[in-house]
Amino acid sequence: MSARDTDRTAIAARLAAAVGRINRRARSDSESLGYGIVSALATIEREGPLRPGDLSRLEVVTKPTVTRMLTELEQRGFIEREADPRDGRAFMVTATPAGIAAVAEARSRRTGIVADLIHDLPAEDVDRIADALDVLERIAQGERTQGPHTS
Repeated sequence: MSARDTDRTAIAARLAAAVGRINRRARSDSESLGYGIVSALATIEREGPLRPGDLSRLEVVTKPTVTRMLTELEQRGFIEREADPRDGRAFMVTATPAGIAAVAEARSRRTGIVADLIHDLPAEDVDRIADALDVLERIAQGERTQGPHTS
């Protein structure tokens, strides 16, 4: 492994640890829905109606995990099932108004928590975070740049 790869590995380790800690702090509110549930519900809201298999693929989770999530979301009244018009044996899920409101509330709570975390940072640090967001959002979406990486 080259020095450049070692540096990237160290950066990746630090990034993973920092993101993990921030996420744990942002979802520390016991009233909030779990991150996976909110993510699935937000995907249903944005991409729906969806088949469970499509949700599994988009959320990068197993089908049994999606089944558990959908059961919880349906019990809470956050999604509705409807017959798949292309396949009568299958079903599609859509977000209900209560589900849409739950996503908005979860985002608002988490945004507030993260806003509190960065509130007292110097302006230069906030600018550095803002500068990194485009790249972090691309990574989060699974996008890769073309060609070999450079430092």
